Amino acid sequence: MSDVFDVLDPADGSVIDQVPDASVDDARAALDRAVAVQPDWAATPPRDRGEILRRAFELLTERADEFARTISLEMGKPLAEGKGEVAYGAEFLRWFSEEAVRIRGSWLAAPAGGSRLLTVKKPVGPCLFVTPWNFPLAMGTRKIGPAIAAGCTMIVKPASATPLTMVKLAEVFAEAGLPDGVLQVLTTKSSKEVTAALMGDQRLRKVSFTGSTAVGKGLVAQSAENLQRVSMELGGNAPFLVFDDADVDAAVDGAMVAKMRNMGEACTSANRFLVQSGVAEEFTRKLADRMAALKVGRGQDDGVEVGPLIDADAVAGVKELVDDAVAQGARVLTGGEPDGNFYPPTVLGDVPAGARLNTEEIFGPVAPVTVFETEEVAVAMANDTEYGLSSYVYTRDLDRTLRIVESLAFGMVGVNTGLVSNPAAPFGGVKASGFGREGGFEGIEEYLDTTYVGIAH
Repeated sequence: MSDVFDVLDPADGSVIDQVPDASVDDARAALDRAVAVQPDWAATPPRDRGEILRRAFELLTERADEFARTISLEMGKPLAEGKGEVAYGAEFLRWFSEEAVRIRGSWLAAPAGGSRLLTVKKPVGPCLFVTPWNFPLAMGTRKIGPAIAAGCTMIVKPASATPLTMVKLAEVFAEAGLPDGVLQVLTTKSSKEVTAALMGDQRLRKVSFTGSTAVGKGLVAQSAENLQRVSMELGGNAPFLVFDDADVDAAVDGAMVAKMRNMGEACTSANRFLVQSGVAEEFTRKLADRMAALKVGRGQDDGVEVGPLIDADAVAGVKELVDDAVAQGARVLTGGEPDGNFYPPTVLGDVPAGARLNTEEIFGPVAPVTVFETEEVAVAMANDTEYGLSSYVYTRDLDRTLRIVESLAFGMVGVNTGLVSNPAAPFGGVKASGFGREGGFEGIEEYLDTTYVGIAH
């Protein structure tokens, strides 16, 4: 592997570092290695696998500041958010260190008698993980953690914009005692070619991808050739519903979390603010005041709360959606004009339901507010999207809460909270937001096959 490529700071385009540019031949060699060590790794006692995860958790936690700085440099988020990602990402390692020893099968008598029915859980085998740039650590640990716990080997292909964090994480696992070949990182600018070569090999048995719905659909199609198991965590268009009976100040607090985590560059980010007419003016005004007060700047600078977007294309995409809404009558209450790769926190009022940013993922620090009158209309507006990842509801009415939760077509619902992500909970969506779950008790099942054994007696 002789070629390299530059990793850039999104704040100013300067070169941070260089990493190897893996080729298709490098990918095939990595898969050869993963296949070769799979039997021994699968046979490793669960307790040993769990202890490696626990040591990796401890090492990662000890080096939180170092990892946060790397994340901030290559991705742009403020250092405080980088530390938050490290804490969140590390928890997947601790969670699955505990799950490694709790992989269960079953044993029961056949209902008709004459035999016993035994089920055994086995690791699915070599995996490919394709991770995104927006959470370069956490999107890796929530795949790597359960795979290690289950006894799978894996190849990780991080986003070319943010590979440094994953390279450092692999070093942590090596120090924690993970055997050579169990986890391999392929940094590359030739993502399509490398991924296609790996998925074209029937020895690869599992693919987990976090990224756009368009790319995810292509990977699902590729997986059909060798019938690989797939987990897809794709795009989102999260509605944030605020009802007249809500605690408005609490709703604004939640909105700031749901919208501004990672500068809005998150699939769980609140994309549409649907606010009942009785509190719409108060909520919008308070949200605009809070957004306007945020400090924008380079992620490593003191006091910065909003860093740059990942690149110029991302800025252009956000601006295009805002311009479309304004052209249709939306009012810019704060923000709205980018400066290089920095897009200011923006609140739009009187956003028409037909504006593109109500149907497309914004992936930036823009909060569009649309007013509704009735609960039925709010649910219909919230569900009027091809996506179904996360959603948020603010109300103090228990009956309404139950109705809304049962009516929303989303994999996750946050009730009176702007943060739904938790390593102990199953993360994932429905419809065009994908399938499969990461985290929680369900997360390890994505990396296990079930063998049924019938025993006559």
